[in-house]
Amino acid sequence: MSIAAFRADLGDVPVEDHPRIVQQRSRDHYWYSPVLKAKLDHVSAEIVVSPRTQDEVKRVLAAAYKHKVAVTPRGAGTGNYGQAMPLAGGAMLNLMNLDRVVRIEKDRVRAEAGTVLEKLDNETRAAVGGELRFHPSTYRMASLGGFIAGGSGGVGSIRWGGLRNLGSILSVKIITCEEGPRALELTGEDVLKVAHAYGTNGIIVEAEMPLAPAYDWVDIMVGFDDFITACRFAETVASQESLLLKELSPCAAPIAQEYFNRHKSYVRDGQSVVLIMAAPVAVEPVLIYLAHYGGEVLYRSDEASEEELRRLPPIYELAWNHTTLRALKVDPTITYLQTRYPTLKHVEKIVSLLGDELPMHIEMTRQDGEVTFAGLPLVRYTSEERLEEIVRIHEDNECLVFNPHRYTLEEGGMKRTDKAQLAFKKEADPTGLLNPGKMVAWDDPDYDFNAGRAWLFQGLEPYAL
Repeated sequence: MSIAAFRADLGDVPVEDHPRIVQQRSRDHYWYSPVLKAKLDHVSAEIVVSPRTQDEVKRVLAAAYKHKVAVTPRGAGTGNYGQAMPLAGGAMLNLMNLDRVVRIEKDRVRAEAGTVLEKLDNETRAAVGGELRFHPSTYRMASLGGFIAGGSGGVGSIRWGGLRNLGSILSVKIITCEEGPRALELTGEDVLKVAHAYGTNGIIVEAEMPLAPAYDWVDIMVGFDDFITACRFAETVASQESLLLKELSPCAAPIAQEYFNRHKSYVRDGQSVVLIMAAPVAVEPVLIYLAHYGGEVLYRSDEASEEELRRLPPIYELAWNHTTLRALKVDPTITYLQTRYPTLKHVEKIVSLLGDELPMHIEMTRQDGEVTFAGLPLVRYTSEERLEEIVRIHEDNECLVFNPHRYTLEEGGMKRTDKAQLAFKKEADPTGLLNPGKMVAWDDPDYDFNAGRAWLFQGLEPYAL
């Protein structure tokens, strides 16, 4: 690998090689996990390359292939699992300059990978009265390509499910890492080859997404004296097809009091809360259900003063992994898990077993037509061993864990090889230069995911604790 020769072949493509700046750009939010922080803190690229056009992306990848330079793609760097950490050094490929909105139609939008999601929605609302079906809580920063490569759902998943549901992504344009890089358009089921693949098998440069009607969403925070009652209310409301909702998230006490600094004055001690985004037409029926469950309205944006609207963040910035971020700002020892609870009884069981060691945070989502309890519980971290025990407690009680303390595709979620993604990597990245270390099946085809240990990328072995 020759960075100097690689750089010489880039022509006037912008580059940055100051070590401190390169290290800053080599970071995502991996530090949400104390396990990943210990393993990845030293990781840095050697150079940051910032192409301005798709042709420049091809030039970068041709040079990388020629000089055997590892390439790790990066959007806004808001991911939480080390997806954008350059484990093999090499070049960090910053795609945020690719921010052109290509085309807006009544029911869809096509844009380049570096387009910020909030900007994209602003343009689609102005043009056709539409918005993206869902977005991460980092909406105001996150890029389209980064969301597709590293995300799985978000604000809007209560109605629209997840990113990997067919129809959630209409098409993706990727560029291969070969001697002569190709631009490939993937549609239909082929989109799943690169969705949530961390850029390991092609660089996403453009995507087409479906739109939903845009609403002036009303932020509502409601309170309950009992967390399970809050969950029952959320499950009932989530099950009503007639209600237009975009966010529905129960958070157990003391999350709101301890970590929602700007909203804590609205919450009584010991109250659990449910965070809601509702279309104006849905507000009244939601409040009728609330009364039936004995909850109370703590805050609603459509009745807030101008001063409150200026002072308070949008409700989605209390939800999803912003809940974890707000907790970390108050208590740096906090971490989290990603889980799925088959029923409310499973939520109740885990709460009874772990109590305040695991302040419960649920995101109500919809999968295959069914309302699901997607968990992002906080963890009062003490040790990696205890964290693994908490994972086992979940699994012993039939609750899925998508482990955010692993940096590989397989270990963080499916715990098995995605054969379609692996096969596509062999086609699009035949020498394995794209985001090395993130696809176990490429580096270690015989690895046993039931071995009870974390897989370690060979390049990190000298730093293993």
